[in-house]
Amino acid sequence: MAATAAVRRFDVAPPPLGSGRLESAALGPFALESGVVLPELVVAYRHDGPAPPAPQVLVVHALTGSADAAGDWWAPLIGPGRALDTDRLGVLCANLLGGRYGTTGPTSPDSRTGRPYGFAFPSVTPRDQARAKWALADALGVERFALVTGGSLGGMVALEIALERPADVVHVTPIAAPAATGPLAIAWNHLQLQLIEQLGTDGMALARQLAVTTYRSEADFDGRFGRQTEADGRHSIVSYLDHQGRKLVERFDPDTYRILAGAMDRHDIGRDRGGTPAALSRLADAGTRLTGLGIEGDILYGPAQVRALVDQATSAGVDTAYRELRSTKGHDAFLVEWDQLTDILREALEAGR
Repeated sequence: MAATAAVRRFDVAPPPLGSGRLESAALGPFALESGVVLPELVVAYRHDGPAPPAPQVLVVHALTGSADAAGDWWAPLIGPGRALDTDRLGVLCANLLGGRYGTTGPTSPDSRTGRPYGFAFPSVTPRDQARAKWALADALGVERFALVTGGSLGGMVALEIALERPADVVHVTPIAAPAATGPLAIAWNHLQLQLIEQLGTDGMALARQLAVTTYRSEADFDGRFGRQTEADGRHSIVSYLDHQGRKLVERFDPDTYRILAGAMDRHDIGRDRGGTPAALSRLADAGTRLTGLGIEGDILYGPAQVRALVDQATSAGVDTAYRELRSTKGHDAFLVEWDQLTDILREALEAGR
């Protein structure tokens, strides 16, 4: 994954925006919702396209993603002439707080001990992660976003980014993300985290295999694998899952997986805001638009959950739209359905003009 490339760090003044490289910003102490204060927050990011006053877009990655959206996991959508057209838009993506690829997290050194935090890294919430994004934006001189978007955990954080400073977000488009994480998704995360707790790295490989079965759809697995077997006699789907588990072990670590999955479990935009309708009314008051993007066949955060978010936002007075990716790929469709995503993102940007 391109995200493993080294990032450059700055402590005094950031480099100019639009470098198209992975950079790293040291932002000083950072207080979490829990009351824990990280001695130093470092955020890895990439910015492509023009600086303000050109419109700016913030893209937020999912569970095991990175800041390198433009060069890696959303590359078909970011660049000159693409959905997020870097000839006229600045596009910022930053590694999430608690992440693996350059932002302060379990693999980062604790300045108080000189050793990686590891298991001692404190729990974080999507709201913490949103506030870290705003801290980076402030340091970079980005005051306002024309669009904030992301899928899965990225969609949860996108909602929190808009709710933290609604007057500074024109349009938020959460993809495959509900207003609050439901019990079935929490149950799946529990099983994954128990595997990691009991089996360490081997457990993380199994956790990834379990997660992949929730990221795809029955139609996708039927079409790709059916009842095919490999030369060793194993079913092809089993071989595929083993491969996915090994791949994650090569590039990730159990403590980071635990922190980010735990953040997903804590997602609830209504918490400490008087409930979901009251939270969404903040968007209405600021004139922030919301487009909820569901995915056909998504069993993790399905269309009904995204529709419920949109319906609640509409009732709260938010200017809303609901769109749906038509796909056999399940939850992971937001990483493959480029033509549909292009149309939807362009529509969101046009609506915010």
